[in-house]
Amino acid sequence: MSDDFAALCANEPELAGLRASVRTFLAADRDEFGWQPTVDAWLSSWDEEFSARLGDAGFLGLTIPREYGGHGLSHLHRYVVTEELLAAGAPVAAHWIADRQVAPGLLAYGTEEQRQRLLPRIAAGRYFSAIGMSEPQAGSDLAASVAKATRTDGGWLLSGTKVWTSGAHLAHQIVVLARTSPVDPQRRHAGFSQFIVPTDAEPNRGSLRSCPPDGLTISPIVMMSGEHHFNEVTFDEVFVSDANVLGEIGAGWHQVTAELSFERSGPERILSTAPLLTALVRLLATQDDLDDHAAAAVGDLLARIISLRQLSVSVARALAAGQSPVNEAALVKDLGTRFEQESVELAADLFTYVASGAPGRERVAALLDIARLHSPLFTLRGGTNEVLRGVVARGMGLR
Repeated sequence: MSDDFAALCANEPELAGLRASVRTFLAADRDEFGWQPTVDAWLSSWDEEFSARLGDAGFLGLTIPREYGGHGLSHLHRYVVTEELLAAGAPVAAHWIADRQVAPGLLAYGTEEQRQRLLPRIAAGRYFSAIGMSEPQAGSDLAASVAKATRTDGGWLLSGTKVWTSGAHLAHQIVVLARTSPVDPQRRHAGFSQFIVPTDAEPNRGSLRSCPPDGLTISPIVMMSGEHHFNEVTFDEVFVSDANVLGEIGAGWHQVTAELSFERSGPERILSTAPLLTALVRLLATQDDLDDHAAAAVGDLLARIISLRQLSVSVARALAAGQSPVNEAALVKDLGTRFEQESVELAADLFTYVASGAPGRERVAALLDIARLHSPLFTLRGGTNEVLRGVVARGMGLR
């Protein structure tokens, strides 16, 4: 195997050993606690006890330094663990955003007090965060955001509305992007800052917050299926202390851009439908009447996911090297989420080859139904594909 190709596989001996350990943990945990693999688990499967067990097993906070309760490992180690969790369809939503985005943000821009206060709890799988970026009138165009923070004694007064805020009703905090200076038409990206907004002192398990801070309202956005992951969050002069400013005032755009590299490039952008595809391919292998069309479709599916995985691994290696691969991350998200959407319809086509009454058919049918419900979200969250293509174009000097 050439060195160039090996670099895209993430199979070095240390990583392979970690991968085997995660698989052993997941098999044992599923047998004991009975959770079922599902599609889009990183958004929809909130299980705080699972997150705590994962933290106790040493599979969270991998990139957090040991002095803050983590393991001091690389982004490649975290990539391997993340990939195995997604492939297994494990219930990871509770800790997902805190471990993926908030921890790197704290390490890069947080104060020492913030790191000491928050990072050990994130690494333990016992601290959960939401991200407040999108707004009703702005969508994926973050530069059009109008939420603002105004200086006051000892801190800031935050006002505005954020939408599609995953997990805000259960999280301990929301990291909010807001304007701290007036809009400059010539520099739309200037004047933003980030704030850590606690949702209350203790999490109110399984329901909306009973005692949010004054001025904070979290309203559910319920999907047609009845699922509740998203929220609209309104801030009406919510006080945020200076101790909860993340990074520098006015540097929010730079900070968010770097943060989005972690959000957009991970394997969750190509593996949201993995539990469905794995179960379907295994079921198809038991069928006797597959034709050349079905075989070619499965081959195409695997070829695409392998190439996308290699692209995603390359971004993880860049992050591990201390680089900021903003354009590459946007490309992973664009190509990966389009693949995820298309894989649902391809799976539906291949499902017609499964005989009625075949063992495992009902389980695959249920996963396919879930995937269809979630499919429209794939190319929206984390930035629409149209916005991402603009990011890539600018990075190439095309606009």
